[in-house]
Amino acid sequence: MLIRSRRAVRGLFVLGVSSMLLTGCDFWPPALQAQIEQLHAEAQQAAADKALLQNQLNAANKAKEELQIRVEDLTRVNKEKSAMIANLEHTMAAARERAAKAVKTTPAKPATKPAVKKSTKPAGKSGVKSTGRSATQKKSNAAPAKRVSP
Repeated sequence: MLIRSRRAVRGLFVLGVSSMLLTGCDFWPPALQAQIEQLHAEAQQAAADKALLQNQLNAANKAKEELQIRVEDLTRVNKEKSAMIANLEHTMAAARERAAKAVKTTPAKPATKPAVKKSTKPAGKSGVKSTGRSATQKKSNAAPAKRVSP
């Protein structure tokens, strides 16, 4: 009988606890209720922070993709410019070789200066009157300055 009574008490206890859980007991001690509200507030704050960080992560990923595209474009342009530079250097080397061959194949002309003719006129008296001016000086067309008396 003792065993039956213990089973009955356990059964009633389990039935009571399960009925409280199923019916939703709304009674919470005030300290526990304050902790629950604090945890709800922290959970909401964490969710807001998570959303903000997710937005920042999305923006950073978008910027990364744009920069990656730009890097790929600049790399492509760099390769094109490098190929162009190499082609121009090759062309310049070929032009230098042609110029060097052209200089070697042309006969070198002797550098002769034309002979300076000496004047046959004597340095003595000449039939032309000298005005005292050098032949290199030009006559000035400017009007002479007027003197103003005080």
